[in-house]
Amino acid sequence: MATTSDMAPSRRKAGNGGAAAKAKTETREQELEAQVAQLQADIRAISDTLGKLSGEKVGEARAVATSEVKQLQARGQHLLDDAQDQVTQAEKQLKDTIREKPLTAVAAAAGIGFVFALLTRH
Repeated sequence: MATTSDMAPSRRKAGNGGAAAKAKTETREQELEAQVAQLQADIRAISDTLGKLSGEKVGEARAVATSEVKQLQARGQHLLDDAQDQVTQAEKQLKDTIREKPLTAVAAAAGIGFVFALLTRH
């Protein structure tokens, strides 16, 4: 690290010594400015790289989430189809039973109605 004596202009009384010190100081300032500019460029490059990496990770996460949502939708649709099939089969069995034994079905319906009437009478 440069000390203050390195950075301050020399106070020599000789004419050439002062000019040489001033030139040396200017050269150091230019070197420092170049280093600062290089650091700024490096920081910009790092920021750009981090931005690209985070954008890629977000894209990957979005793709995984989209894939999972599609799989869940497919599973849900499959379960819904299965439930509808089961309800249709139960309805068909009930209709077949009523056709085969209509008096039993009417008696069961009357019994269920009577039970509901008793329960709702309170």
